[in-house]
Amino acid sequence: AAAGCGGAAGHPVATAAAPPQSSFAWLAPAPAPSGWRVQRTPVGATLPSPRSWTALAGDRGSASAALREPTGQYLGYLNLTPRQGAEHAAGWSVFRTAHNRAEGDRDVRLLSVARDVRFRGATGTCVRDSYVTVSRNRFIEVACLVSGAHPSVLVGAAPPAQWHAQAPVIARALASATL
Repeated sequence: AAAGCGGAAGHPVATAAAPPQSSFAWLAPAPAPSGWRVQRTPVGATLPSPRSWTALAGDRGSASAALREPTGQYLGYLNLTPRQGAEHAAGWSVFRTAHNRAEGDRDVRLLSVARDVRFRGATGTCVRDSYVTVSRNRFIEVACLVSGAHPSVLVGAAPPAQWHAQAPVIARALASATL
């Protein structure tokens, strides 16, 4: 299953000279579109998703949704999970890629990093990476550690062939989450 989230392939990789969120400027805070489903975690954080995406059962306190083919293949994935102990903005890119490897992902590639990314009532540090799952599916993901009233990790992912189609939906869902 997808465990992460992806950035658009056309966005530049952040460099030392780039402004803090330049590679994530496409992630603009906004309310969820009318008609979207909104899942609320026990602490009050929310994850919106289009009605065509299915809410998934997940870890305690989390919210997840996916768009799947009839065969079960993921076309897009969203997740909101409360922040856990070892997650910190300063080392988020190292932590996230190590986390993916620890879950069995292979060929983990860090594509870009941004700090001070704005969300609705919060800011975060985000990575865009890609990886191959244990089921041999490649995903591009965007994973953001967000500090707000409900510190959380937001993830959106899609297979590379679906990224351009799903990236606008993933971006809107992440930007519409309340933390």
